[in-house]
Amino acid sequence: MTQVDHKKLLAERLSARLGRRAVLKGLGAGIVAASTAGSFPAIARAQQSGHLKIASIKVIDTLDPHFTGFLSAIQVINNIHNGLLKITYDGTEVKFEPDLAETWDLEDDKTHVFKLREGVMFHDGTPCDAEAVKFSLLRVKEGTPASPHAWKLELLTEVEVVDPLTVKLHFSEPYAFLPVALNGSTGRAGTIVSPAAVQKYGADYGRNPVGTGPFKFVSWRENDAIELEANPDYFEPGMPKLERVTFVLMNEASTALAALMSGQIDGMTDCPMQLVDQVAKFPRATLYGEIEGNYTFLGMNCKRGPFTDINLRRAAAWALDRDTLVKQAYFGRAQAAFTPISPPMTGFFDPDIATSGRGQWFDLEKAKSFRAQAAEQGEVEVTYMMAERGPVGTRVAQTIAPMLAQVGIKANLELIEPAAWVKRRNEGDFDLYDFEWVADLDPDEAIYPEFKSDGAWNFCGWVNTEFDDLCKRAQVLLDTAERAKLYHAAEDLLMDEAPIGIMTHMPIYKVFSNKVQGFQYIPADLVNLHTVSLA
Repeated sequence: MTQVDHKKLLAERLSARLGRRAVLKGLGAGIVAASTAGSFPAIARAQQSGHLKIASIKVIDTLDPHFTGFLSAIQVINNIHNGLLKITYDGTEVKFEPDLAETWDLEDDKTHVFKLREGVMFHDGTPCDAEAVKFSLLRVKEGTPASPHAWKLELLTEVEVVDPLTVKLHFSEPYAFLPVALNGSTGRAGTIVSPAAVQKYGADYGRNPVGTGPFKFVSWRENDAIELEANPDYFEPGMPKLERVTFVLMNEASTALAALMSGQIDGMTDCPMQLVDQVAKFPRATLYGEIEGNYTFLGMNCKRGPFTDINLRRAAAWALDRDTLVKQAYFGRAQAAFTPISPPMTGFFDPDIATSGRGQWFDLEKAKSFRAQAAEQGEVEVTYMMAERGPVGTRVAQTIAPMLAQVGIKANLELIEPAAWVKRRNEGDFDLYDFEWVADLDPDEAIYPEFKSDGAWNFCGWVNTEFDDLCKRAQVLLDTAERAKLYHAAEDLLMDEAPIGIMTHMPIYKVFSNKVQGFQYIPADLVNLHTVSLA
């Protein structure tokens, strides 16, 4: 058997994901270095001006990056905090690059050394140093209460402070997911928070966030707005360009669009699909969006009620006509999904999956066959909770209900307000619901935290230890093809036992007034505003 050079593989993998050609030549050789090395130079101050007002449509639960599961919250958090790494996008490829880290070295296949930028301060005036990084990572890994992102650092065995600006991370195994886990946006596990602020505010940190980002938190007025102001000491020269940012909390997308068209606001963090055609015809705004790393699904409660029956779940999953859902619920802008792994995940997504025989697809006869094997043979009546949330609101539920009726499942649609919907989902108080997992940059985050047996986001309550084991094994493999085999096997279990009915992969749209200059679109549902200015 040929011995695998894990060190070389990890270096090549990380270099490829970062878009570099650096070669690991020995212990301590740098894989990635920021464009400026050595001591941190004097910051070129930005001349901040302008007040950007942007509508936030979806529910924001908390501004504590270590505890949120909502990208609507990350869209705000990412402007307040930084991570060790950050996400960039050049129009064709998502990359992971240093952020608070000035250099990232690989000492061996399980040991990563991060040299931090010099002179970076939190908004409260305390230093962002190696101790702060250690505090933040351990808060995620082993803090109380437990962070839902702790799984991302499960393989982390030690955070070693080498000197005030150097931190060494020791892992029990090579960790292919590391670049995603340590970025400060969708990764969240790598977001660095002020230890002093956490100690001061405790459980209320989510309403008083303190980071190192381009904007400082000012206030959060419930059901009104979240206010940010420029950080004049931000470490990126010339950034931010804006003086103030207001995230206007608006429940109704149509109201937000009317405000945009009348000039009351400058953009929308999310533009529902039913409004896209209208926005596209509006000459004074620009629409951003494409198929992203995501999937939508029908969730079934595996812990209580009729969907504890695997055959009833399978009947529901195979009764979903994805083409009809795409046309009627997603306005023809999504694409049918067969498994959770989505098109942007190069090396993992199978472009021929529609003819592969893998996953779930619409097959009414197969659905009826599963239904005939269910314990309950009469009509099964269930509650389908829905809310005016997500990219298409209640259209999915309304489209699915008649499909389920064809296999003897009567879905009573219950419309509740979004915050109550979230609470009931989190507590497992439902029979059916539909949802979307978005901004997934790696198969591990696409399926593992959502469906591992004891996962914080496993709202369906599905348990399969073989699935758990496959995902854990894939985490420590560095070869993409070998990882893909394991994730495909894990997906096959998920799709077969059907705690969810997979539906679509979709674009997520954002819209800005044409007077907004410099917005950099990233296909991870982020709204990064440090480069933005107002014409």
